Amino acid sequence: MIYIDNIYAQEVFDSRGNPTVQASVFLSDGTCASAIVPSGASTGKREAVELRDGDKKRFLGKGVLKACENVDTTISDALVGSTPFDQGLIDGILKDLDGTSNYSNLGANATLGVSMAVARAAAKSLNIPLYRYLGGSNAITFPVPMLNIINGGSHADNTVDFQEYMIMPLGFETFDEGLRASAEVYQHLKQILKDSGHITSIGDEGGFAPNLTTNAEPIEVILRAVEKAGYKPGDQIAIALDVASSELVDEKGVYHLKGEGISLDSAGLVEYYEALCAKYPIVSIEDGLSEDDWEGWKLLTQKLGKKIQLVGDDLFVTNYEILAQGIKQGIANAILIKPNQIGTVSETMETVRLAQRYGYKCIMSHRSGESEDSFIADFAVALNTGEIKTGSTARSERMSKYNRLLAIQKDIANPKYLGRTLFDKTFL
Repeated sequence: MIYIDNIYAQEVFDSRGNPTVQASVFLSDGTCASAIVPSGASTGKREAVELRDGDKKRFLGKGVLKACENVDTTISDALVGSTPFDQGLIDGILKDLDGTSNYSNLGANATLGVSMAVARAAAKSLNIPLYRYLGGSNAITFPVPMLNIINGGSHADNTVDFQEYMIMPLGFETFDEGLRASAEVYQHLKQILKDSGHITSIGDEGGFAPNLTTNAEPIEVILRAVEKAGYKPGDQIAIALDVASSELVDEKGVYHLKGEGISLDSAGLVEYYEALCAKYPIVSIEDGLSEDDWEGWKLLTQKLGKKIQLVGDDLFVTNYEILAQGIKQGIANAILIKPNQIGTVSETMETVRLAQRYGYKCIMSHRSGESEDSFIADFAVALNTGEIKTGSTARSERMSKYNRLLAIQKDIANPKYLGRTLFDKTFL
């Protein structure tokens, strides 16, 4: 019988130069595998807890030695000797070990690192790809990428309020064709910004971070880049937004678009989105209202839920119980899937299954603090999420996911790319 022989963790760096956890799992047959946990900048308050040391003398308090120690001691002691081929059992042990609803004892960065590493080690031991191990023979759907090519909000130091302006290559037959077109749009966007006198520095996720005058101007600049690249806006390449509105709201529930100098209540912000969607080929809005503004979300879903994708990130935080509440109340029609928001591979899968069962679309997602680890690329294919967010076509920690998807595409006999069919039907 093959069993877990050893587990340990070490402090490594994410794409922002902050410490994070790398967990390594060794099996009795000599197999070893590791996983690196990402970290977010714009986080929902109901996310699983990322354990940081708080020692201001090390990494300004952001060290993760405590989380690593939890892996080396408590987690290792509990899992050594266990089978690596029962992911539900492994993740159940991790959850029981922590004993809280949000992993505040061991740290979700400790538990997720081990959970991912065990899955990867099991797949490697069986000599099958990770996507096949987690998804079985049904893992055939390639995700439509949502590429963040202009950054704002907490992901960039500029005057743009919305956090992410993304393109979605819908009008293509295969993943690689869609990715190529997106990369071409990105390069044309860079030249347009440069020719207009903007600095072409990039934000955390590889998108450009120009100082533009309104929140609509980035859309207009992107559409120019789409046309210059030789593609049809809305038909071949559409627009998606991540507003990250929890970053914009005050304690009274008023949303401040500081870049434009205006303040709006929930109803006013919904009207603002309606006007944008009427003018531009927008197919998706993420976190259009704050995580606490459920009444506002209801209004947004009533007004736009049958027309475009409304994604809950901070709203749902990949949490099964919170998503179940949203489904019951008819809030949003899609969910962003971030494994480190919930703490284990199995819990992530449970949330995806719930969403898919009730017709909510799923978008597998990176974090702004990423690494070279490409786990979510395999995970997106394994769970047939149909969409993935992992940044622009720049920065190696983003490209590692795209390059992994390109490799998987070669590995699957008849890969299915949803393209336009992703949004062929009404959402709810």
